[in-house]
Amino acid sequence: MADLITVEDPDDPRLRDYTGLTDVELRRKREPAEGLFIAEGEKVIRRAKDAGYEMRSMLLSAKWVDVMRDVIDELPAPVYAVSPELAERVTGYHVHRGALASMQRKPLPTADELLQTTRRVVVMESVNDHTNIGAIFRSAAALGMDAVLLSPDCADPLYRRSVKVSMGAVFSVPYARLDSWPKGLESVREAGFTLLALTPDEKAKSLDEAAPHRMDRVALMLGAEGDGLSTQALVAADEWVRIPMAHGVDSLNVGAAAAVAFYAVATGRPEL
Repeated sequence: MADLITVEDPDDPRLRDYTGLTDVELRRKREPAEGLFIAEGEKVIRRAKDAGYEMRSMLLSAKWVDVMRDVIDELPAPVYAVSPELAERVTGYHVHRGALASMQRKPLPTADELLQTTRRVVVMESVNDHTNIGAIFRSAAALGMDAVLLSPDCADPLYRRSVKVSMGAVFSVPYARLDSWPKGLESVREAGFTLLALTPDEKAKSLDEAAPHRMDRVALMLGAEGDGLSTQALVAADEWVRIPMAHGVDSLNVGAAAAVAFYAVATGRPEL
C-alpha cells in the first residue's frame, strides 16, 4: 500500500519529478535522461499502470484521493497530496485533471525487433509537434497499425502533451527509433515492407489506386506539419500515395491525414 503524504512546501525535493512541467526544453532533457515520464489524468495514469509501467510517485489534489484510492492501495509508490495552488506552483500550470503520476520508462525495442512481428507500420520523419505525435499514436492504435518507427529527430512520444493527447494510446502501440535517416529505411525494406510516402504531390497515386490494404507488409511514411517528407525520404520510398482532396483543399493536418491513411492501409478504401 502506498504512503499518503501531505506536502505544503513547493520546494520539497520529493516533488522534483513534477517541477517545471511547462518548460519544454528542460523536460525534454530531464525526462529521458532520468528515465521518467509524466502521466496526467485518471484514465492516462490507469492506462500507464495497466501497460506495465512502474510508478515512481503520484501527485494528487485532495478531491482525487478517493477517486484513485484503488491505485493508491495497490501500489507501493508514495502519493503526495497537495492543494491545487501548490500543484500549480510546482508544475507551472493549473493541473485541471488534479492527478499526475511520475512513471518509470521501459527500454525501447529496436526497429529490427518490431519489424519481425508486424505488418502495418507507421514511419515518422521529423515530427516534432507533441500534439501531432499524440494524435498520430491515437489513430494508429484505433485503426489497427502495428507499430511506429521514428526518425532520430522526432519528438518524444512519452512527453506529457503527447501522452495526454493520445489518451494513453502511446502505451498501446510499440515504437522504436531508427538509428539513422534515411539510411535506416533500408532495414525496413529488407524486412519485406513496401515503403509508401504520404504526400499531396499530384504525381502520387491515390490511396484507392495504390490499395495498400492488399499489400503484405506496408510502412506508411509521414512527414512533419507544413514541410512534409524530405526529398531524401521521398526518394527512398517505393511509392508515393496521396489522399484525394475536394473543394480546393490542398492538404490536411498531419494528424488528420494519418487517420485517413491508416484506415486505408489497415482496412480498405477511406470514406472521403
